[in-house]
Formats: sequence, structure tokens, C-alpha cells
Amino acid sequence: MADDPFALFDAWLTEAEASEPNDPNAVALATADGDGRPAVRMVLLKGHGRDGFVFYTNRESDKAHDLAANAQAGLLFHWKSLRRQIRIEGAVTIASDAESDAYFASRGRDSRLGAWASDQSRPLASRETFEDRVAAAAAKFEGGDVPRPAHWGGYRVVPSRIEFWQDRAHRLHERRLFTRDGDGDGWREGLLYP
Repeated sequence: MADDPFALFDAWLTEAEASEPNDPNAVALATADGDGRPAVRMVLLKGHGRDGFVFYTNRESDKAHDLAANAQAGLLFHWKSLRRQIRIEGAVTIASDAESDAYFASRGRDSRLGAWASDQSRPLASRETFEDRVAAAAAKFEGGDVPRPAHWGGYRVVPSRIEFWQDRAHRLHERRLFTRDGDGDGWREGLLYP
């Protein structure tokens, strides 16, 4: 195994991209609101590096409200075909407008229109209402670019802990934990009992 958690993450993600049939970048995102009530949902990892792990969403969604009240999160990648998982925990920061604009521009047009039409996490009277809003956004931007809405953007989980879990026979799993060494780029590593 690598001594660098980011190199190890890259290697495992590359293997998942080759073996997982759908969305190898799917990750469970766990947050807690200001009262400590937890919530978890799946998001897609859209960027990663030494500065953290990035996903994008509506900044008026439930997850965004949780992160505004408690800027800490957990991520869990589970690759069943590889019998592996990675847990990441850390503080959350907001991705820059330039970063959010660049990713938004890379999305398909219908996905960009959906970002304008959706009041994510809020009650919806009918599917028809949402489809009407998508049609209205399509008409508004017909023949032109679909810019990023101000209420949509990225978040970065800056890891303080990264755990790599590998399934082993008889539940004698291998767990390797990397913990950030202070505020720097250094990491301590160790093993955990299964």
C-alpha cells in the first residue's frame, strides 16, 4: 500500500472506474444540522486532490443548510465489486465561483436547466409542476448559454481522517487509517482492528 492517502485514493478510484458498472464516483455524504440531527444521501464526487473532495449541489438544499450550520461532513465510498470502502471526515469549505462555473459549464444542457428549475429538497405539488419549470427555463435560455444559478455551487470536504477498508475472509478485514498531522500536509498512519 502507498504511504500517501491521496495516492492510495487515486489507485482505488482508478480500479473502481474499471470495475464498477455504475457511478464509481458515487459517495454517501453525511451531514448534521445545527441540532445534531444526522442526514445522509448519495452525491457524485466531481473533483479531488490534496485540497479535498468536491461535490456540487443547490446551496438552498437541506444538505447546504446542514453545512451552513455545521461545516463538517463525512464521505463514504463503497465499491461492492472490489469489496472496499473509503471513509473520509473533515471540515467543509465552499468551492470558488470560478471552480463552480467551470464544472457547471461541463454539465449537459438539460442538467443545467434542471438546476434552474429545481427548488431542491422543498415540497413539490406534482411532477408536472417541475416539468413546467424545466420548460420555462429552456424557453428563457433558448438559443443561448445556460449560466450557473447563484444558488448552485460546489463544496469541498477537507479531510482530517481517511480510512481505507479492505474486505478479508472470515471478517478479518484490513483497516488502514490516515490522520492529518496538525494543520500541515503531513499524515500519520496506523491500523485499526476490524
